Amino acid sequence: MTAVAHEPITPAEGLLETFLALETPEGFRAELIEGEIVVTPPPDGDHEKYISRVVRQVIKRSRVDMDFSGNKGLRLASGGACPKNHAIPDVTFGAMELDLFGNADPWMPCDGVAMVLEVTSTKPEADRETKHRCYAREGIPLYLLVDRETAMVTLFSEPEKDDYRRLLKRSFGDPLFLPEPFAFELDTTDFL
Repeated sequence: MTAVAHEPITPAEGLLETFLALETPEGFRAELIEGEIVVTPPPDGDHEKYISRVVRQVIKRSRVDMDFSGNKGLRLASGGACPKNHAIPDVTFGAMELDLFGNADPWMPCDGVAMVLEVTSTKPEADRETKHRCYAREGIPLYLLVDRETAMVTLFSEPEKDDYRRLLKRSFGDPLFLPEPFAFELDTTDFL
């Protein structure tokens, strides 16, 4: 019997393999963000309320017909020696004409994504910081964050490297303008 030489795997490759093989309980979701596996429980009703409020306005008021997917896995660029990030935004938006979600793999690339939406939940730091960096690094044009703890909604735009060059922050109750391809003021009065 002859021994077969195998290429050693790097810690980053091992982490990615472990993550991709992970099975979570029903309703839970797992993400690989900046070298850490993050597992979150099913969201509460208020979390889903905010998502519903945003999605309904985007569908009704956007200048371009928008398609959306809740909990769609995105493959994102990594920062440094970490494996590729794998994030699941609460909502991913793209123009209907692009048909982003038809025939997409479970972990799809971000080409054509117009905006991602996150509503803070059990790990708000991940939405405020780590996911913010991942989305910017990947060049996602718009990142909308609904922060329930601070009662603020923030739109990050103009991604550059690990950050967004521009942000608009509004208190719940104040309108927030979403630029093209949306081109409307998001009404947050019923976020209160």
